[in-house]
Amino acid sequence: MSEVNQDAPETTVETSAAVSESKSSRTPSAVSVQDFDWNSVGKKSSLYSTAERERLESLYEKSLSSVTEHEVVEGYIVALTSKDAVVNIGYKSDGIVPLSELRYNPEIKIGEKIEVYIESKEDRSGQLILSHKKARSLKSWDRVNDALENDEVIKGYVKCRTKGGLIVDVFGIEAFLPGSQIDVKPIRDYDVYVGKSMEFKVVKINKEFKNVVVSHKALIEEELEAQKTEIISKLEKGQVLEGTVKNITSYGVFIDLGGVDGLIHITDLSWGRINHPEEIVKLDEKIQVVILDFDEGKKRIALGLKQLTSHPWDKVDANLNVNDKVKGKVVVIADYGAFIEIEPGFEGLVHVSEMSWSQHLRSAQDFLKVGDEIECVILSLDREERKMSLGIKQLMPDPWSDIETKYPVNSKHTAKVRNFTNFGVFVELEEGVDGLIHISDLSWSKKIKHPSEFTKVGDTIDVVVLDTDKENRRLSLGHKQLEENPWDVFETVFNEGSVHQGTIISINDKGAVITLPYGVEGFAPSKHLNKEDGSVAKAEEILDFKVIEFSKDSKKIIVSHARTHEAEKPSDKPTRETESAPKGSNAGEETKKAVKKMKDNLEKSTLGDLSVLSNLKNEMEQNEKKAATKKKAADDSEA
Repeated sequence: MSEVNQDAPETTVETSAAVSESKSSRTPSAVSVQDFDWNSVGKKSSLYSTAERERLESLYEKSLSSVTEHEVVEGYIVALTSKDAVVNIGYKSDGIVPLSELRYNPEIKIGEKIEVYIESKEDRSGQLILSHKKARSLKSWDRVNDALENDEVIKGYVKCRTKGGLIVDVFGIEAFLPGSQIDVKPIRDYDVYVGKSMEFKVVKINKEFKNVVVSHKALIEEELEAQKTEIISKLEKGQVLEGTVKNITSYGVFIDLGGVDGLIHITDLSWGRINHPEEIVKLDEKIQVVILDFDEGKKRIALGLKQLTSHPWDKVDANLNVNDKVKGKVVVIADYGAFIEIEPGFEGLVHVSEMSWSQHLRSAQDFLKVGDEIECVILSLDREERKMSLGIKQLMPDPWSDIETKYPVNSKHTAKVRNFTNFGVFVELEEGVDGLIHISDLSWSKKIKHPSEFTKVGDTIDVVVLDTDKENRRLSLGHKQLEENPWDVFETVFNEGSVHQGTIISINDKGAVITLPYGVEGFAPSKHLNKEDGSVAKAEEILDFKVIEFSKDSKKIIVSHARTHEAEKPSDKPTRETESAPKGSNAGEETKKAVKKMKDNLEKSTLGDLSVLSNLKNEMEQNEKKAATKKKAADDSEA
């Protein structure tokens, strides 16, 4: 290796001049024989004087750098071999740096300045030993921190792949490059970057654990942001541009406009309804789009595709009017109705109330499903607002149009119980025809607190039409009217003064409720519950009760036990259940038989079975007539 440094040529020139000067001063003509040192013949001696030598040594020392082992200095690459780089640090000899320590920079060339660490001034062979790796390592943390603070772009060498990213050599430090920070687009194969030198930005430093995170994506994003700013500055609403389909999602399509991305929302792809953007566009397809809106601050661009074609409502037949029939396909169903597409982008709503004449509100799913082809009637058409309402039930006859003919007053029908209210039962006679049975029209005799005590939803019930209101679509129905009013019969049985056996079922402050024969309930005031021995009657006791008041209109029977044992003349004391019978033994016997028959029948049927009561009433009337006839015949024979 050459021992002459970069300043050596100047030194050489000065030395030569000095030597020339010295030689010229010692010419033969100038030196006398007497001054010649004969003792120096055959001996080595200096050609320079002591002062001259000191001057030359001083010049030489100044031309060399003073170096110290284990110090970091700067040097220049003066030569490159297949294995090493020769570095001049201004010392008396050049140093050697392994080329492997410079692989992070494959573009390294002669004359480039690098930092080296002095391992040793001389090895066994007198060679200066340098290390670029150690120099980088000693100053690397300062450089990394400076790069983070100054947002500096640095170079690094991708050493290998690791979980979730790559390991990068930056200033001799192993930094982590996350997979998400390699590029702006997703990277699947990380191995293609191994062994490459790339530019990075330091994005994070953990000084405690000495971890460094770098990003290459940040550099790309800066370039893209610059492009975006330039492109957005030239954008205008309504401008038509050509773009490439970059990404397709469920909610829209991202379009590359040449350095900046825009979004076409799914609702701006087509005038008609679509399930997924893939039905309209394909990946990498070039399409024309129109700019709907953009936000310079957030770099967002809203694009449209359907806006490049005329709106389907603008092409609607001018002769289309209300009450016209149209055909379409069900495209969307909600609880409140269904949207029917007549043509792509031209659709109307069928509200659930327009799907059936029934007044029972149901979900649209009960009538239609997506994809059904149906016919509808236009109910309203607003071309300016681009709204249209449709109906299906209008294609079917209105059951209320002939309600008075089909369901005349006093006609009998079978209905289905739909729901209850506190005041009655709503029943359905047919689809679209509902009626109400008031709670007071359910039973003649039973006191019903709530309709659920009498029937249940889903059951069928026989009804009779009491009244019709076509205009308001109301039917008043009854159930008890199907049978004869039993209080007409009770009037002949529970007349005032008659005595009947009854059971006390409940007692309160005002009196007691008494169950009388045939399931009829009566009421005994507290003062009429005294027994013959002076005690008061108690619940569940079976006693005789005398009818002291009967009201057919209010369906009320007032009875008394006390009246049955009060002091009376034997001839005036009525016989239980026979007091109201006609005079004559035969007539009394006939009434007893009729009452017995009523008891037998009521044991087998309910109180509502009025056919039994009606027959019983007829039999009693006939028996009374027969008894009167027999009595008259007997009186005539005696006369």
